[in-house]
Amino acid sequence: MQQHHEESSSTDTMLRRDGRDGRDGHDPAEALRRIAHRFGRFAALDGQDDALYAALAGIIAADPALMAPLLEAPPTQHLAVLLLAALHDRILAGEPHPLAAYYASVGGHRAPDAELPALLKDFMRREDAALRALTRSRTTQTNETGRCAVLRPALQTLATRLGGTAQAPVPLALFDFGCSAGLNLGVDRYAYQDAVELLPGATPDAPLIRTQWRGERPAALLGVPAWRAPHRMGVDLQPVAPEDPVATRWLRACLWPGDAARRERLDRALADARRHPVPLLRTEDGLGELERWMGRLPEGVTPVIANVWVLAYFDREPLRAYVERLGRLVRERGLAWISGELGRFAPLDTLPPDPEGEPPDSATLWTLQWRDRDGALRTEPLAWSHAHGRWISWLASPARSSAR
Repeated sequence: MQQHHEESSSTDTMLRRDGRDGRDGHDPAEALRRIAHRFGRFAALDGQDDALYAALAGIIAADPALMAPLLEAPPTQHLAVLLLAALHDRILAGEPHPLAAYYASVGGHRAPDAELPALLKDFMRREDAALRALTRSRTTQTNETGRCAVLRPALQTLATRLGGTAQAPVPLALFDFGCSAGLNLGVDRYAYQDAVELLPGATPDAPLIRTQWRGERPAALLGVPAWRAPHRMGVDLQPVAPEDPVATRWLRACLWPGDAARRERLDRALADARRHPVPLLRTEDGLGELERWMGRLPEGVTPVIANVWVLAYFDREPLRAYVERLGRLVRERGLAWISGELGRFAPLDTLPPDPEGEPPDSATLWTLQWRDRDGALRTEPLAWSHAHGRWISWLASPARSSAR
């Protein structure tokens, strides 16, 4: 995402942004209190991988004036990472200011120090209009290709369930729901390396995705793909054209400034997407577009929808409708559904045990729902993973499936 749509009466909202804020009857003081709590939590926990972001979040949490630009965003986007991304975007745009010296993404080497609060306040004062415009119009769209480390064996699991082999791969049609720049649609062209080996199949200049396996490593799912994808498509409220320099700058802004590996991976994936363009559609009717697209596919091709870190942005009723509609499409039209979300959004009656040593509500639970060759609807948990695919704890086995 994200992230990062509706048919009628908001029953099929892809990613609902209801536009409510302090100006529409909601208490802005209460909104700021909640935002301050989120920045404080980010500074103490979520932002610890980046010293600059942890420091910035702590400064912003203590100053309502610095949080105010987030009130321009809908409540679902009152997130620390959105304002931090807006700040990063202005830095990447080349706005001259001493604050840039703290950002490694533009060559800065300065560590957080006593001058940082004053410089941050001055920069945000100067850039207030631009920051408000960004939080009003943008959403957090990390488009993290590291998640393909899990998507790849998930697709291989589906292919083996459908009878595919490396010698006779099954044709799949990949549909990325909440596609951003559609980078996950290049999953079969990327390079993958784990603690054991560099996996086969990468194209030259592909982004390199590294992961660590916790427990069983499903080696049978990591070989030559048992599937091919002659058809691919993505939908999003705000799709990002890989050739658009301003839009792709926002994707870079959503990365943390100290993470050079992710920047290189993103740049390589964007270059790959420019070499292999696919349709990326702006729409508020994501599942409607899916159904129309399915109707145009050749016979014998299995459509696969994937949503990864999207469902947290749904309101409750649209989320229920989304799950129900996908279940119907799986049963009636042979759709396969791969979901990589927080555990509470998984289409499972019983969740597998949380991964050991991980904070609550931090890991991604991957599930697969499909119609088997007997016509039965099946749903199974595939894996827990880090939100960006840095580690994977595989749950499924080549022979295991569970009816629902």
